[in-house]
Amino acid sequence: MKRRVQTKREKLLKLARQARGTVDTVVTMIESEAYCPDIIQQADSVIGLLRSLEKELLAGHLDTCLMRRMRENKGDAIRELMKVYDLSH
Repeated sequence: MKRRVQTKREKLLKLARQARGTVDTVVTMIESEAYCPDIIQQADSVIGLLRSLEKELLAGHLDTCLMRRMRENKGDAIRELMKVYDLSH
């Protein structure tokens, strides 16, 4: 299981770093007055990367943290799940 957690962590870091790099690209493009549709395309790429990151985080949380919490305190787990749901919408 520890290897699985490490693999998940690596995937999350990869997505986060890709998003950060793409944001840096957007900033550079704006500074250099690049063509607007090109900037928009890069901005959309950042959004897609962040959505992927969010999905991976949520899946990992549901698989580990929330399951543990369900066993310990079902009411708290349900409130937490609703909070996560509200954040994602």
